[in-house]
Amino acid sequence: MIEIKPPRRIQGHENSLPAIFLGGSIEMGAAENWQEKLSDAMKDLDVVICNPRRDNWDSSWEQRASNPMFSQQVNWELDHLENADIIVFYFDPETKSPITLMELGLMAGLYEHKDYGCGGRPRILVCCPDGFWRKGNVEIVCSRANIPLFNTFGGLVDVLKATIRTQ
Repeated sequence: MIEIKPPRRIQGHENSLPAIFLGGSIEMGAAENWQEKLSDAMKDLDVVICNPRRDNWDSSWEQRASNPMFSQQVNWELDHLENADIIVFYFDPETKSPITLMELGLMAGLYEHKDYGCGGRPRILVCCPDGFWRKGNVEIVCSRANIPLFNTFGGLVDVLKATIRTQ
């Protein structure tokens, strides 16, 4: 497993490995570090984990397109969302996660998931535990776009690992 974080991009031999984008709750560092747990679970597999949880994030950055550091972060995320082989979304019940909701809607709309991509296996996997404040919205979007939805993190990880092993 190779993990990349912004601003680093996939390069060289990493292009031949399945890329998994970790979309989900961060909330400026307030959310649990679920990305680390998922990366640990994938450490024995030949994959590239695209983790947007930037090590040197500065919460004082103005969140405007005109801010080069903020723009770099958002464009890194959008580029890696679009180019990932599999996208994982996790909604931490202790957060609001407005960006994750927006990204799920964007990706569900772009790909429509009629044929799943990835050789018939799911391209997007979503984990939304009970207690997430907009779980009903997530359930409906996933249902309409035919996106697999998991209530537990463990269930998500099991299917993700099985999906990678069968590619």
